[in-house]
Amino acid sequence: MAGVNGSTPMSEHPLPRATALIAEDEPLLAGHLQSELERLWPGLRVVANVRHGAAAVEQTLALRPDVVFLDIRMPGLSGLEAAQQIVQDWPPGAHAPLVTFVTAFDQYAVQAFDQAAVDYVLKPVSAERLAQSCARLQGALQARASAPADADTALSATLVELRRLLGAPGLAAAPAGRLEVIHASVGAAVHMVPVGDVLYFEAADKYVRVITAQREYLIRTSLRELLPQLDPQRFWQIHRGTVVRADAVATAVRDESGKVQLTLRGHADRLVASRLYAHLFKPM
Repeated sequence: MAGVNGSTPMSEHPLPRATALIAEDEPLLAGHLQSELERLWPGLRVVANVRHGAAAVEQTLALRPDVVFLDIRMPGLSGLEAAQQIVQDWPPGAHAPLVTFVTAFDQYAVQAFDQAAVDYVLKPVSAERLAQSCARLQGALQARASAPADADTALSATLVELRRLLGAPGLAAAPAGRLEVIHASVGAAVHMVPVGDVLYFEAADKYVRVITAQREYLIRTSLRELLPQLDPQRFWQIHRGTVVRADAVATAVRDESGKVQLTLRGHADRLVASRLYAHLFKPM
C-alpha cells in the first residue's frame, strides 16, 4: 500500500467497486466512519462492522473484504494483533486485504506508520484525511487488478510492514525486566524452572505451557504478558501462540504454504512457524 507521502487525489481515479470491513469498538465512531466512507467512496460496500479484534479476524477471513479499517485499541486483540493474525491465516495464493489503521496515537507513535508505509487515519476522523486514504486504497486496488496476480510478493510486503509496526517505538508494549526463573506450581510444590531450560512456550487458554526437555509445566499467565519479559534475541515468537528458544531449534524446513516446520534438539515435538515469522529462518 502506498505510504502517507505522495498521495494521489481521488479525482484522478474512477471509483472502483470494492468491499470493506470496519473494526471499531465505539459505535458512534464506527457509524460516522461508515457514513463518511459511503459519501466519499460510493462504490465501496461495507460488509461487516465489528466491535473487537477477534471478530475482525473471524469476519475478515470469512468474508474476504478488499479493505479493512482497524481500530488500534479494541477489546481483546488490538488492531495490530488482529492484522497480524489475518495475514498469518490468509490462504496462500489469494490477495490479502488492504489495511488502514484508525488510531488516537500521538504524532510520535504515528511516525511508525509512516516508516512502515501503511496507511492510517487519526481520531477524530476528518473527511479530508479519510478522502486521502480512500484515494490511496483505490489506487492500490486498481494497480493490483491490472497487474498479474503475485499474492506471495504482496503478502511478503504486508508481513514486513506488520513486523515493523509490531516492534515500533510507541506501539509495542513497554519492555519489562528479563525473566530468569519461572515459578511453576505443581500441586503443593513450586518448581523453580530456569528460563534457559525452556525449549518453548505455548499459549493454552488462560495458561501457558512451559516445555523443557524433561517435562511440561503450566503457568497461569498469558503469552502476551510473558513475551516482554523474555530476551528477544534468545526467544523467538514463531506463531501467535508459540515462542521457541532459538538455540533449541535443530532444523527448519519451509513447506509449500510458506510455513516453516521446526524440529528441536533433544525433544520429539515439532513446531510450526507461520509465514509472518518465516523470515527468522532464512539461510545466512
